[in-house]
Amino acid sequence: MQGNLPLELEVIFCVRGVLSPLLANVLLDEVDRALETRGHRFVRYADDCNVYVRSRQAGERVLDGLRRLYDRLHLKVNETKTAVAPAIGRKFLGYELWRSAGDRIKCAVARKALDTYKQRLRQLTRRSGGRSLPEVVERLRTYMPGWKGYFQLAQTPTVFRELDEWLRHRLRALQLKHWRRGTTMYRELLALGASKPDAHRIAANSRRWWRNSCFALNRVMPIAYFDRLGVPRLS
Repeated sequence: MQGNLPLELEVIFCVRGVLSPLLANVLLDEVDRALETRGHRFVRYADDCNVYVRSRQAGERVLDGLRRLYDRLHLKVNETKTAVAPAIGRKFLGYELWRSAGDRIKCAVARKALDTYKQRLRQLTRRSGGRSLPEVVERLRTYMPGWKGYFQLAQTPTVFRELDEWLRHRLRALQLKHWRRGTTMYRELLALGASKPDAHRIAANSRRWWRNSCFALNRVMPIAYFDRLGVPRLS
């Protein structure tokens, strides 16, 4: 899915029902062979398939042929989820394509998948859970590696780096709330190596956890601090 692809449109079709991925692969093998015989570029997982073509006219022609083929297989195309549309920005299995500098086509995590990921991290790092920072980190260690492994083909290092920074911001805010009182914050920050002015500045605003969780606190709890705790990284 890399490189200068001359493909502008995609056809999406799916068969709905109780088909398992294995059964779908058996039934749709004929569809794969028909697309290969015609020289089409396509990608399919179970009953979801994208076919990449050069024009809308070609896309409509391919779609008509697929409808006829599906009829012969006694299967029905889901018309509500089928479209001939620009490939850029279309979602498939949590991924989407984007055009980078130099007109190169690359993979990215689809917006909906990113939103779902952030919502899950919000749940795991919510400040009302009563869990200690090590306990929260342990939960992150059970979730994040699987997500990272699935989306390892994404070519968006900046997006992953920003997600890591956002997560560390939430963890700093979580730790501040656990300390709660300004006197406790001051003592714990000094123990972590903070300067007295930084510790005093943070402790003086002890209830402003989110705003406090950047600037001076970044120096006290840098990336290396979270690496030592075992917080997974995407980037």
